[in-house]
Amino acid sequence: MKKTASPPKHDWKRFDAMTDKKRQRAAASDPDALPLTPADFKRMKRTPRAKIIRRALGLTQEEFASRFRIPLGTLRDWEQGASEPDQAARAYLTVIARNPKAVVKALLS
Repeated sequence: MKKTASPPKHDWKRFDAMTDKKRQRAAASDPDALPLTPADFKRMKRTPRAKIIRRALGLTQEEFASRFRIPLGTLRDWEQGASEPDQAARAYLTVIARNPKAVVKALLS
């Protein structure tokens, strides 16, 4: 049996009818939608790059660590924000992100 699409949850007609200026004013007047301040950004936790690369490759932490010869504890520390990769590790992560097959091939030779 084929499901029919459910109706949208929001009616965007009013929003679509607003000018950019009116949209800006409406957003600025909403206390729940105020722009982030530098202090907000400072306290926000960034998603570690190693985690993004690992997820893009569809690997578990164990698989990623094993495949690219990174100590599992180190990878976990990077992903949890307990430590940051040094400059050499950041360069290695960049190479993994750009050409993971070449890295695996180089490590196997």
